Amino acid sequence: MNARMRCNYSTRFLIRALFCFSLSALPLFSPSLHASRVKDLTLIEGGRDNQLVGYGLVVGLAGDGDSNAAATLRAVANALQRYGLTINPSDIKAKNTAAVMITADIGAFLKPGARIDVNVASMGDAKTLQGGVLLQAPLLGADGRVYAVAQGPVAIGGFFGGSGGAGGATVQKNHPTVGVISNGAIIEREITASIVRDNTLRLLLHNPDFTSAARMADAINTKWPGTANPADAATISVALPKEYRGRDVAFIADLGQIETTADTLARIVINERTGTIVATSTVRLSQVAIAHGSLTITVTNNQGVSQPGAFSGGQTQQVQSTQTAVNEAKGGFQVFAEQPSIERLAAALNALGVSTREMMAIFQSLKRSGALQAELVIN
Repeated sequence: MNARMRCNYSTRFLIRALFCFSLSALPLFSPSLHASRVKDLTLIEGGRDNQLVGYGLVVGLAGDGDSNAAATLRAVANALQRYGLTINPSDIKAKNTAAVMITADIGAFLKPGARIDVNVASMGDAKTLQGGVLLQAPLLGADGRVYAVAQGPVAIGGFFGGSGGAGGATVQKNHPTVGVISNGAIIEREITASIVRDNTLRLLLHNPDFTSAARMADAINTKWPGTANPADAATISVALPKEYRGRDVAFIADLGQIETTADTLARIVINERTGTIVATSTVRLSQVAIAHGSLTITVTNNQGVSQPGAFSGGQTQQVQSTQTAVNEAKGGFQVFAEQPSIERLAAALNALGVSTREMMAIFQSLKRSGALQAELVIN
């Protein structure tokens, strides 16, 4: 065998395994063999969630609250005024209190009396919300109306300890200034939702795609001929069959159980902060040559001792020496004679032990060269 055709697995920097990898190797990805339900792929227009926001006070923080911020002091004074206590904000010490913003999502069809979770985040310089209790706070919608009221103990899923400051030490786990109150808000006003108009409803795809919309419409028309019409990549209009007129809930329940196969875009998502790479099975590579090299520079500082001779009158001194070594891996090209898929590239990179960061660099170079037939998303 010609030496240039041999795969050198001793170097982790030269990407040659795409030729060496057998065509009969098992792929890491396989086409979708199982269909998904319509209810898992779509949202019914009119049945969306809504966002709520509010401002409140978390008390009982054992000295870890805001450091007497003016806004917090005024908020405490206003809270006490509700109970008939008139206090000057300058007379209040708020170290046990933190001003927080409260956010929540209210789902469609929730009735007054239902409970939802809320998120609580510190606005000031509080060190932690550990052990705190949120005082009753209204949650407003985008229209300025109150839709829920939140109150309860805050769970932060971590802790903060230590005195800090000069000579002090602190210990922190997770993010102590953000917490959650499970079932901490009670719905006070229902958000009306209308999902069926003129005996027609509209399905909104979570991931808009023309192929997925066409497949879903065909699956619906297979069960109820002539009822589904894809308007665009994200919307499918469905007319209620005659036997379901006046039985909207029953039709939506049966509609959600229909199975269809959603199409997947060719996409590679890279998160450089966490070192995560996710690629879909439809990613393809054009004919391309790849080489990946590395330059390693090592600098070592050594400390030694210079010892004078006996009776010389000299002094023992410390001597530093620096050694520098440069190691550059040899590069080379490997030409791909066929159109490889992402599973073969991934298997080849894994077999060579290429690090995640090196994989990111390779994918970015492939995209810039035009050989990567996929969307590259870098977060």
